[in-house]
Amino acid sequence: MKAMILAAGKGTRMRPLTLTTPKPLLRAGGKPLIAYHLEAFKNAGFRDIVINHAWLGEQIEQALGSGEQFGLSLHYSREGEPLETAGGIVRALPLLTSSDNDWFVVVNGDVWTDFDLARLQPPAPGTKPPVDAVLVMTDNPRHHQEGDFCLNNNGLLSQECTSEAGEKLTFTGISLVHQRLFDGLTDAAGKLGPVLRTAMDNRRVAGLYHSGGWADIGTPERLRALDRQLASQES
Repeated sequence: MKAMILAAGKGTRMRPLTLTTPKPLLRAGGKPLIAYHLEAFKNAGFRDIVINHAWLGEQIEQALGSGEQFGLSLHYSREGEPLETAGGIVRALPLLTSSDNDWFVVVNGDVWTDFDLARLQPPAPGTKPPVDAVLVMTDNPRHHQEGDFCLNNNGLLSQECTSEAGEKLTFTGISLVHQRLFDGLTDAAGKLGPVLRTAMDNRRVAGLYHSGGWADIGTPERLRALDRQLASQES
């Protein structure tokens, strides 16, 4: 199974840090954010990783190269003008899928986590109910206490909590998806959120709870907090 790291955003909320450095190459704990993902993929047994890029993307390729330093084979989806998340995935589909595997993992390049990516395994054929995506969910951080989606007791996600008992949690930006989720879409598809919500309404999205470490590195303050956290763990 292959995987994709979404790394094409301009990182406007991280300015001025991202005026000269793409967000995935910002450093915390002594190494670039994207390096934590690459190490996690290697440890989970992945080999082929696709990275999309646009803003200052040549720096990403120069820093990571072919992926040999990580024990991986890296492939780049060069967007030029950045696409939105769903559009970027659609553009990269030829690099992500094969005749024997239509599932792949997608990870946002601007998150940090200790989630074990080996937990993301395609459902067995004939699994009921059939799903098009499995999203990793976690407890709501202080800056996003309202959460994103409801993880119901049946393991499916919905936009709101209804009669089926469950709780609203935060989407980590880590997912296992099937290519059919993007059937009929082009690289002008826009953001991934609406695509996922449509699939949820059709009861085609499952959730997987992660109780460990996770951080959305969306501001310079959160980057500094992660740097302090990692330095403390190292010491």
